[in-house]
Amino acid sequence: MPLTTLDPKTALVVIDLQNGILSYPTVHPVSGVVANAASLADAFRRHRLPVVLVNVAGGAPGRAEQSRKLSDLPADWTELAAELNRQPDDYTVTKCTWGAFTNTNLDDYLRTRGVTQIVLCGVSTSIGVESTARFAYELGYNVTLATDAMTDTNADAHANSVTRIFPRLGETGTTSEVLALLKKSRA
Repeated sequence: MPLTTLDPKTALVVIDLQNGILSYPTVHPVSGVVANAASLADAFRRHRLPVVLVNVAGGAPGRAEQSRKLSDLPADWTELAAELNRQPDDYTVTKCTWGAFTNTNLDDYLRTRGVTQIVLCGVSTSIGVESTARFAYELGYNVTLATDAMTDTNADAHANSVTRIFPRLGETGTTSEVLALLKKSRA
């Protein structure tokens, strides 16, 4: 489904574009993903719309066959990519689970600002982005996913999220399409 509209109160939510995560090998070059996310962040700021920058600093406590322990991390592991150009008005969420809504106050932050839609981007497509998209959808937000501003460590997982899961949770499009809609909706 092509992108149709952006609500007047739309927020950008950028998932885990941080030094530690960006050091993992990915399907798509992280430089392009970060550049697209930075373009979105700049445009949202210009239009005085909320920008939420999410990082991960831990993991959920449950057992899993393929869990990664996030302990004894380098000091700069959680630092956001410099290209995002974090601004004082940006809202930062530090999470310890896959999704940005679980055990954080992201929902409260968005609701108090009247946000009804989120645009999502970041890494990993099938983990942090998808988990956040699922929860946002369940909470009643309209969800847009900028698919060229995200990547994954696994090509099949990325493709599954983009082609099978995301169309059930919202609308997908490119950074350029989101920027065009943003410009059109704010004219």
